[in-house]
Amino acid sequence: MTLWEMLAVFGAGVGAGTVNTVVGSGTLITFPVLLGIGMSPLTATVSNALGLIPGSASGAIGYRKHLAGQRRRVLKACAGALAGGLVGASLLLALPASAFEKIVPALVGLALVLVVLQPTISKSVRRHRETTGRPARHDGGPLLFTGLTFASVYGGYFAAGQGIIYMSLMGVALDEDVQRVNAVKNVLVAVVNTVAACYFLFVAHFDWTTVVLLATGSALGGQVGARIGRRLSPLVMRGLIVAIGVLAIIQLLR
Repeated sequence: MTLWEMLAVFGAGVGAGTVNTVVGSGTLITFPVLLGIGMSPLTATVSNALGLIPGSASGAIGYRKHLAGQRRRVLKACAGALAGGLVGASLLLALPASAFEKIVPALVGLALVLVVLQPTISKSVRRHRETTGRPARHDGGPLLFTGLTFASVYGGYFAAGQGIIYMSLMGVALDEDVQRVNAVKNVLVAVVNTVAACYFLFVAHFDWTTVVLLATGSALGGQVGARIGRRLSPLVMRGLIVAIGVLAIIQLLR
């Protein structure tokens, strides 16, 4: 790896760490760079998963104040993320690289529709609860748990757009501020990345130089992203999610 390639990988790590913490889809920054320096898709995916762990953890730490009062919710969601991430990592080595190519843009597109409609859906859900007298479930119920677990399977497999899918599901199912939802998202991404990476350590090939460069850059980017993301209004946050999601779909369809 040349000096310029190392700088490109490090820069991609910073960008991915920042974007992942604020919205998600940082893999769409790092993955093309890794392919561009000559890595095979599988080695790039595994190295990327390992390298972005510090960025995910850094972002989660940066949002720790927004996790207050969400302990039960986070622990339950993390159980699904742990299982889903492991299944997804296993599928990466068992299925052909093109297995999710067609479904990924559709998943991200559906997530974006939910993000856009989230305020309207949430109002409808609240009116229904008031009419029926049913209290809101703090953890979103079994439907949200199932959705987050399946999203984690996808995250363990590839991860691009994973954060957007998490945000859309929790935004619709939970009556919460978008920043608190984003804080949970960062924890789930960190869990999925970590469990997938631990699995890859023992069964897949990866490049240590790439991992170190991505890890250093993403850790820095995670702190930058946390500072930026916490200051964004819910409207701006949703707009940013949609904008990055659309760019993700365009890149995935190329």
